[in-house]
Amino acid sequence: MNQQCEPRYLREADADLSALENRNIVIVGYGNLGRPLALNLRDSGVSSVTVAEIPGPAWDVALEDGFPVKPVQAAAPHASILFVLLSDELAPEIYKKEIAPFLITGSTVVFASGFNLAFGKICPAPDLDVLMVAPRMIGSGIREMYRKEIGFPSFVSLEQDATGNGWPVLCALAQAVGSLRAGALVITAVQEAQLDLFVEQTVGPDLASAILTAFQVGVDAGLPAEALILELYMSGEMAKSFQAMADLGFFQQVKLHGFAAAYGGMIRFMALERESQVENYRKVLEEISQGAFADALDEEVASGFPSQSLLDEMLDGNDPISQAEERLRKHMRLGDSNKLSD
Repeated sequence: MNQQCEPRYLREADADLSALENRNIVIVGYGNLGRPLALNLRDSGVSSVTVAEIPGPAWDVALEDGFPVKPVQAAAPHASILFVLLSDELAPEIYKKEIAPFLITGSTVVFASGFNLAFGKICPAPDLDVLMVAPRMIGSGIREMYRKEIGFPSFVSLEQDATGNGWPVLCALAQAVGSLRAGALVITAVQEAQLDLFVEQTVGPDLASAILTAFQVGVDAGLPAEALILELYMSGEMAKSFQAMADLGFFQQVKLHGFAAAYGGMIRFMALERESQVENYRKVLEEISQGAFADALDEEVASGFPSQSLLDEMLDGNDPISQAEERLRKHMRLGDSNKLSD
């Protein structure tokens, strides 16, 4: 058995925002992650934040939000701290051509994902500080939790400390974006990448398969499609159960349900054949750790994203479950369509 090291946590008391004084911060990529992080930095009192983008909708939104906006190559030379907030598959090429040649010695590069560092897709120069601040929250949640003064958890790491000042800057950035109100856990970029991909490629597909299978079996048996998806997830009960796991614990949240629910879940769980699932999960993690998935993603990008058409077809809304969702929304108030606004 691998020996587990005692984890290290960061809280607000570990940070001093003075480490960010007189530092020009550049946000490369004003999307689902870049926008909330930039807004949170500014609201935390960080005065010099510039957005680096290409002309288009994101550029216009950044201007409307009151940020100075420049092309990446024009902004990078003036960055003492530069956030790379681009999609994992596109970041290496942009970093190589538009960021790396223009960074000054002693500046800091911050990644919100460990993927490209973990698999050697981006190798920052040795004269740079390299940090990771990886929120465990979707972009809209980052902004929402900041404004509620609750904060959101993150994984953080000091990957390269060329100046010797990387640690206080890391702590200050984690504080300024709003994470340390909740707390941050120190892990490596390699660990973050493995964790992120592992859960996405195991729990995610299994949960999706369970929902789609239950929907199909239920409809085939004559249960109303709208009632099925309301019971499965659209009522929000399942989301509340997941939140209860976070608040009370994986097993303790079961106490919030009646005996019939707990008993039924227990006997069905115990009847599952989990050995093959365990082996499959181990295989997935092994392939991720050895770089097989990263290589497959490279091939997908180099081939011009051939899988995109399949994804588009799957997500075009022309399927029974999406149609049932639409019918439900016409008659019931479900969810919050304003979640993505500032």
